[in-house]
Amino acid sequence: MKRLIMIVISGLLLAACGQAAAEASLISEGVEPEGFTRADGPRAWDFPADYGPHPDYQTEWWYYTGNLTSPDGRHFGYQMTWFRRAVEPAPERTERESDWAVEQIYLAHFAVTDVGGGTYQAFERFSRGAADLAGAQGDPYRVWLEDWYVETIGPETYAMFAEAEGVTLDVEMVSRKEPVLQGEQGYSQKGPEPGNASYYYSLTRLETTGTITVDGETFEVSGMSWKDHEFSTSALSDGQIGWDWFSIQLDDGTDLMFYHVRREDGSIDRLSKGSLSDAQGNTRVILYREDDYIIDVTDTWTSRETGATYPAGWEVTIPSADMTITIEPLLADQELNVSYAYWEGAVRVSGTHNGQPVSGFGYVELTGYASSMEDQF
Repeated sequence: MKRLIMIVISGLLLAACGQAAAEASLISEGVEPEGFTRADGPRAWDFPADYGPHPDYQTEWWYYTGNLTSPDGRHFGYQMTWFRRAVEPAPERTERESDWAVEQIYLAHFAVTDVGGGTYQAFERFSRGAADLAGAQGDPYRVWLEDWYVETIGPETYAMFAEAEGVTLDVEMVSRKEPVLQGEQGYSQKGPEPGNASYYYSLTRLETTGTITVDGETFEVSGMSWKDHEFSTSALSDGQIGWDWFSIQLDDGTDLMFYHVRREDGSIDRLSKGSLSDAQGNTRVILYREDDYIIDVTDTWTSRETGATYPAGWEVTIPSADMTITIEPLLADQELNVSYAYWEGAVRVSGTHNGQPVSGFGYVELTGYASSMEDQF
């Protein structure tokens, strides 16, 4: 679900974009959702065009994570995410001659977990969607912010690159499954209010090869990546403070996505949900309200940077799939303390599925622990 991510908050973006702040008259008091298109029911999808941007929606993100291993067994996790935030709705946009005129602002997060080296490094960039500094397009697919990019290089084949302070990710990815449309045919309802929803699909099995550089050493790596792409004009409902989101890739070919939206009274929102995709790509929705999946926290970790205490171990049961899995962080400290503090990290998975042992890897995102996400709207 990655994410109702309104960490792409207008004020933060303006403050970080320097010259864009000079145009503060456009959004000096923030961008209200009125005038933007809302997700209000299932839509027809058109790939590869829908891999690209949907600028009439207020917020959008392209989110990649992966677990990669060198030939000698050194394990790395990575996150690479681009966020788009619209400055003004389409009815209010006017033709402006300057190449620097802003309609969209972009933010990107890049993080690498070096399990063998015991390190986690995260970086953040902002830029305006103008003068070719940042942007997105659908066919051919490309998303970029300065020299951080992902782009199509062949049929269902993509290149991705990011570098910051000597940490480099340079990989190619080949999609081995069709897009998974999350929720109801890609319509993912987050709250009871009309339009409090997103359009959301995933590429759950991206075979990945390339290199990762850390501490001056470059490693050949291979493994699997996961892509989420989501766009919306929505916010958390009253009382919703954050979410726990999971993507899991098992060695029997099964891929899982599920999340809990947490409420300030400690309960889980009944609209929480997920999906299960088998080795052949057959997908079904799993629903929290019907006890299709049950998440039990088995451990916690407290950040010395923010003081936030995060879950740090889980047992997940999916009775209808005859599955029980244990999820453990590969490093305890995978907290991004950037514009907004949240935990986003690589995890190891083990358990049973249909009476057979399974193992795998995945990623977990935890928001609203350092401070409520509700406070951001």
